[in-house]
Amino acid sequence: MTGGMKAVLSTAALTYGPGVALHTASSGAIPHLSALYLRLTAPDGMEGLGEVRTNIAYLNGYEEAVVLEAARVAVVETDWSRPAELLLAELDDRGWIAPVRTLVDCALHDLLARRAGVTIARWLGARWLGAEDAGVTAWPTNQTLFWSGYDALLANAERYVTRGFADLKLRVGVAGFDEDLRRLAALRDRFGDRIKLAVDANGAWSAEEAPERLAALARHGVAYAEQPIAAGDWDAIARLGETSPVPVMLDESVAGDEAIDRVIALGGRAKGKIWAHLKLVKMGGIGPTVAAARRLSAAGVPFMIGQMNEGAGATAATLQVAIATRPRFAELYGADGLTNDPVAGLTYADGSVAHGGGPGLGVTFTASTSNDLLEIAA
Repeated sequence: MTGGMKAVLSTAALTYGPGVALHTASSGAIPHLSALYLRLTAPDGMEGLGEVRTNIAYLNGYEEAVVLEAARVAVVETDWSRPAELLLAELDDRGWIAPVRTLVDCALHDLLARRAGVTIARWLGARWLGAEDAGVTAWPTNQTLFWSGYDALLANAERYVTRGFADLKLRVGVAGFDEDLRRLAALRDRFGDRIKLAVDANGAWSAEEAPERLAALARHGVAYAEQPIAAGDWDAIARLGETSPVPVMLDESVAGDEAIDRVIALGGRAKGKIWAHLKLVKMGGIGPTVAAARRLSAAGVPFMIGQMNEGAGATAATLQVAIATRPRFAELYGADGLTNDPVAGLTYADGSVAHGGGPGLGVTFTASTSNDLLEIAA
């Protein structure tokens, strides 16, 4: 094959600075983010970047080694002499696992939007972006308060609010529920109505204990409770939606078109209390996530565009989707505070994250700070 693209797989272990420790009920303590990158270079010199995090088996069930091998096979078996437009259109036919599809999907979107000289959000379709939105580079985001010591949690909250981030999500379900309530009460006492509070249990509660706990959360003015019970039991989720005074935001439950069908179908039975958290790495990339967001929007179901804790490349892709789909909620904090990220160009301030304004993802990649695994030249 001649005249095709070059594809390079590389990795990096990303770490946060002092004061940020990742710890949830489902993940336990996370020492670093394992980032996998795909860099594409077309014959005309145009480049595209994709990124996924690979140490998230607690979310998607795929061990890191499985994702790395699946990505290697995908890169080796892809005919990179074919036009990028065709490769993107054929992704659904490849049968790849969601993180690998996400990796390739994002790299192709970045390359094609760069070639067109526009951001990915703009490339996704003017019918979803008014003329006044052509130059949008920023979107509001929440910040998450991971499990930590009590004093450290309050100090982190203070730092976020001081920086202009007043939309906070508290991770719960690690210790007893009384401790969760204590922390919610302290946050509300300290900041009052200046902050919006939500909680994320990562499926740690049982279906039997969840109704009483959701009622208790309502007394603290919680905006929503994310994944209060484990994914899988849609009848139990529907019952929660029927009785809960707090909207239920599904995360781990939402991975693919069938889950979107179920969320939309629950609209009437759950009285509009079942919402959806869309993540690229669960849905399979930018294209499937935008399609799901458009379906939810048409059905009147509130949704969040969000992410794992991820590097700036994956965060930039999620930011582009948020700009394109205008969600009610956004979770784009993943790259905030990373100290050794090969990707640059995102800034966090005043409650929002912004990219640099250039075409594609709007970010840059420094290859020398990652470790190459594989290079294929078509």
